[in-house]
Amino acid sequence: MDKRISEAELEIMEALWRRAPLTAAEVAESVDEDRGWSPQTVKTLLSRLVSKQAVAHQKDGRRFLYSPNVARDDYVGGESQRLVDRLFGGKVTPLVAHLAERDALSDDDIEEIERLIRGLKS
Repeated sequence: MDKRISEAELEIMEALWRRAPLTAAEVAESVDEDRGWSPQTVKTLLSRLVSKQAVAHQKDGRRFLYSPNVARDDYVGGESQRLVDRLFGGKVTPLVAHLAERDALSDDDIEEIERLIRGLKS
C-alpha cells in the first residue's frame, strides 16, 4: 500500500479487518451508524481503497466482494513508525516521556509497559 488512508477509509478498513470478504452493502451495515453514510459513500470509499491497493475486490455475480490487502497489525505498525519518525526523530523514548509528562499514562498503562520491557529483556 503506497498511499495513506484517511480516517473515513480507516473505518471501512476496520469493518473489513473484522470480517471479510464483504459486499459494499455489508460494509455499509457494519460501519458506525452515527456516520450516516449512504451506500454510495461506502462504495466511493471502497473504490478509493481499491485504487490505493489497500483493498482487493473480486466479482461475485452482480456484486463485488472486498477484502483487505494489508493486515491490521502491519498497518498499525507502519502508522506508528511514521508517527514516531515524524514527531520524535524515530525514537520511542521521547514519545513515552511526552505521554508520562502529560499524565497521559494511567497506572495500568505503566504496569503494562513495565511487563513489556521485562518480556523484551528476557
